[in-house]
Amino acid sequence: MTAVAEATARAARTTASRPLAGTGTLLRLALRRDRLVLPLWVVVIGGMVASGAGTLEGLYGTAAARAGLAASMDANSSMRSLYGPVFDDSLGALVAWRFATFAAVLAAVMSLVLVVRHTREEEESGRQEVLSSAVVGRRAPLTAALLTAVIGDTAVAVLITVGLAAQGVGGAFALGAAIGGTGVLFATTAAIAAQLTESARLAKGLTAGALGLAFVLRAAGDAGSADGGSVLTWLSPIGWAENVRSFADERWWVLLLIAAAVTAQAAVAYTLAGRRDIGMSFLPARPGPAQGRLATAGGLAWRLQRGSLLGWSVGYLLAGTVFGGMASGAADLVGDNPQAREIFERMGGQSGLTDAFLAAMVGMFGMVAALFAVGSVLRLHSEETSQRAEPVLANAVGRLTWAAGHLAVAFGGAAVIMLLSGAGLALGHGGGSAAILGASLMQLPAVWTLAGLALLLYGVAPRAAAAGWGVAGLCLLLGWIGPALDLPQPVLNLSPFGHLPKLPGAEMAWSPVLVLTALAAVLVAAGLAALRRRDVTC
Repeated sequence: MTAVAEATARAARTTASRPLAGTGTLLRLALRRDRLVLPLWVVVIGGMVASGAGTLEGLYGTAAARAGLAASMDANSSMRSLYGPVFDDSLGALVAWRFATFAAVLAAVMSLVLVVRHTREEEESGRQEVLSSAVVGRRAPLTAALLTAVIGDTAVAVLITVGLAAQGVGGAFALGAAIGGTGVLFATTAAIAAQLTESARLAKGLTAGALGLAFVLRAAGDAGSADGGSVLTWLSPIGWAENVRSFADERWWVLLLIAAAVTAQAAVAYTLAGRRDIGMSFLPARPGPAQGRLATAGGLAWRLQRGSLLGWSVGYLLAGTVFGGMASGAADLVGDNPQAREIFERMGGQSGLTDAFLAAMVGMFGMVAALFAVGSVLRLHSEETSQRAEPVLANAVGRLTWAAGHLAVAFGGAAVIMLLSGAGLALGHGGGSAAILGASLMQLPAVWTLAGLALLLYGVAPRAAAAGWGVAGLCLLLGWIGPALDLPQPVLNLSPFGHLPKLPGAEMAWSPVLVLTALAAVLVAAGLAALRRRDVTC
């Protein structure tokens, strides 16, 4: 037996006897790759919750104001469906009410992205096969991915605990543990999805679908119950985080329920990981038609992205309907509080409170739609780096034609989901359909500008293309948190959304709309020109 064969046999025996061999090395590699993204996630999620006490104290500085807010929220089913019930009128309890649900969702998104990135995406790219040729145990990649997510969720929990300790150490720890625990739970959900599917995109979609179902169940349960005791709420892991009741006679045993679910799902993921080969899955992808719709680059782009567009469309229609139904209750949320009214007016304009609320929601939908558009544009990058673009371009397909299919989905899909969000808002609100639909479509120039910037980054410097996500996320943070922090208008104007008219309610201003549309067109043209000139997979 040659030395190479002996080394290979020895590595195989070590791998079989030590399924976790190489976990530490893979964990260090994962943390190094995420050294910028992971701290950003932690700071955004933990910082949002930790800063909530100061924001709410400025809005509701007296015990009477907080008690009035708690009473009005518990009497408003629409607000309960969005934020959940208020279990106490202390400042800490109001922070938990206002931020726990959304922070838990963000922690879950962070976890699913991390786990899928370091499992299924590594297998899709072929890197995992190279790594596994060394002394790497069968379950080491999954363990390293889960540990990466656990580290991120633990950091979020610690930041929340430290930031809210002044409101009560026990309540702060309970809130941090509930949010971090929800993130870990969905990390194990993503681990199962990564074993079941052949595609990282499908694994993310399945996990995101489970997360969306959990949110809908909690929202439906809280809409019908003011104490969080609905069966639907208890069927949702997000409802479990809510029912920890941070800062309100904490229910510590609910954390054991989260821990039990994490253990059970992790056991399933590890069992599945030990029974499949690298690159394989338990739910193989169906082969598509060889001709017809896939005979063109545009047809292929549509086939690759239609599932994502469908999910966004359904989500936007449902979310628009929910927020539209809440518009009439906006006065209950604000009451006679001048600070809260000022925040809504900064987000939605100086019109009536209902119009300001609708304008704020339209703007929020637009900023989130930019994430869809950027993701659809950057699908070009993932197709290139995974070497799936090269066989397409080797045929009679030019680069511009190939890119045009994905751009059509990105720009046209953004228009579709914004139109559906407007339809949902109008349906839930029960009036002003034309004005709300028009306001929704007016967000598109800003959405297209961010998509065009992502294309330019991809065309000029593919390795920096992920910065498009950062720019879109920064714009979302400026629009979401900026008004509450009373940031100066020049800072808010760093986002293209800060220049758009606050419709419905405000006067229409065509100049910024036309300028942003022209800017988007210039960015797209420059990005396509750069893509045409550079080498593929450079």
